[in-house]
Amino acid sequence: MRDLVAGIRYVGRGVRWAAQHGRWWGFGLIPALIALVLYAGAMVALVLGAGEFAAWATPFADGWGSPWQGLLRGVFVALLLAGGLTLSVLTFTAVTLLIGDPFYESLSEHVEEGEGGCPPGPDRPLWREIGIALRDMAHVLLRAAGFGVLLFLLGFLPVVGQTVVPAVGFCVSGFFLTVELTTAAMQRRDVPVRARLRLLRGRLGLAIGFGTPLVLLFLIPFAAVVLMPGAVAGATLLVRDVAPAGPGAGPAAADGAGPEEQAVPASW
Repeated sequence: MRDLVAGIRYVGRGVRWAAQHGRWWGFGLIPALIALVLYAGAMVALVLGAGEFAAWATPFADGWGSPWQGLLRGVFVALLLAGGLTLSVLTFTAVTLLIGDPFYESLSEHVEEGEGGCPPGPDRPLWREIGIALRDMAHVLLRAAGFGVLLFLLGFLPVVGQTVVPAVGFCVSGFFLTVELTTAAMQRRDVPVRARLRLLRGRLGLAIGFGTPLVLLFLIPFAAVVLMPGAVAGATLLVRDVAPAGPGAGPAAADGAGPEEQAVPASW
């Protein structure tokens, strides 16, 4: 419970930092606005085609009478839209961070400099940094998609599928959103994606407490655009406490030798 509350506080600290640094807040809006236009088009297409897709995916229900056919396909459409919305929240952050890598890298560095000391980061050419970012994004999204498919199927269970499963889904989305948002600060410490996942699993309550409120806020139209700079700032502050920079910090995390990682099974 303490970690959950601490995670929520990082959201507040990040938003407060962005509000106090208006120039950086405006700077961080640019890639989010670009991504918003792309995702708005994709979501409109999904909404318009959801009914036809539900009919195509459930041909066995063609001969069903009312109200069962409509009920089944209505549930299918609802789950499809919920899954698309959840996937949009996760991929929106990843795509926005990819589009705005130079923007958010600079913002994250400025946060760390203001807090007292910023790790220099690994000395790699830009093309390699982009390649690593793409590989890490694919790795995280594949894991998130696996959970998404499982939760989608569990959504058909009576009662549980409409109560427990959505709540679990928001927590899972919150964890992976935290993984995405901490990318810039973690990469600056040369922490690879697998070690990053293990490190955040070791502080699961903190990761869920930070990411889940953002998932809920990102469901509000345009909130993701407005909050993205503050979310990156909050994630940077979180990383400073979870993976503080220091001599040997990068290699230790890369080898998975940290105390948090040793205590957590590599199941996710």
